[in-house]
Amino acid sequence: MYRRRDDPRARMIAEITNDLRRYAVDAQHVGHAFAGLHGLNATDLHALIAVMDAELTGDPITPGRLGEQLNISSGSVTALVDRLERAGHIRRDRDTADRRKVFLHYADQGAALAMSFFGPLGRRTDEVMARFSDEELEVVHRFMATMGASMREHRDAVRAARPDSPGRPG
Repeated sequence: MYRRRDDPRARMIAEITNDLRRYAVDAQHVGHAFAGLHGLNATDLHALIAVMDAELTGDPITPGRLGEQLNISSGSVTALVDRLERAGHIRRDRDTADRRKVFLHYADQGAALAMSFFGPLGRRTDEVMARFSDEELEVVHRFMATMGASMREHRDAVRAARPDSPGRPG
C-alpha cells in the first residue's frame, strides 16, 4: 500500500500494518452484528465498550467522561444514556461519597447479552493466546498498548482539527 517493501523488515511492517487493519475491520463487523441484533447504533456500541473498559480498569465512567471519549455533546450523552438505560444495557449509580456524581455501569441484562454473544469469541481468543509463551504475549501486549496509544493520540489530533468538534474551542 503506502509502505516500502524492499527489505525483510519493511515487508514485515507492511504485513503487520495490513493485519492490524484487517483485524480492526473484522472486529468492527462483529460489533456491528451485535449492535444490529440488539437495536443499537454505532455510538451506542462505542458507549457500551467505553462503559465496559472503565469497569474493567476499576474506574467507572461518568456521563461527562463518556461524552469526551465519544466526542459528543452533553445533550447527546443524556439521550444516549437514557436510551441505553431504557433498553437494559446500562444503569446509573450515584457516587456514595458525592451524590451529585453519577457513574455508568453495565446492567445485568446488558452484561448477559454481551456475554452470550461475545463468549464464543472470548473462547477463540483464549485458544489463540494459549499458543504463545508468556514472553511472546508480553511483547504482543506492549506492541498493542503502544499502537493503541498512538491511534488515540492521532484520533484526538484529528478531532481537534475538525471545526465542528465539541472539544475544540470556538
